[in-house]
Amino acid sequence: MRVDVFLHRVCILKSRTLAREACDRGKVSLNGVPAKGSHEVHAGDRLRCDLGIRVLDLEVVEVPTGPVSRKEARNYYRLLSEERSEL
Repeated sequence: MRVDVFLHRVCILKSRTLAREACDRGKVSLNGVPAKGSHEVHAGDRLRCDLGIRVLDLEVVEVPTGPVSRKEARNYYRLLSEERSEL
């Protein structure tokens, strides 16, 4: 599954467009390397997402095969750390 689709499906970002734009601006890295939206995500991969007011470090636990409810979304990744920045 693509990085941008994964971030949208597991409710990290509200839309795939926002996820793709974050990747295009270098705000998302996959296993320590800046990720394009089209890069593939696999179980065990690490994602770092700089969302402006917070930075999330995630580990992909499982890649969803279809749509995911907001309630189930947390089952597909493990939050390793979350940093909040004060504006």
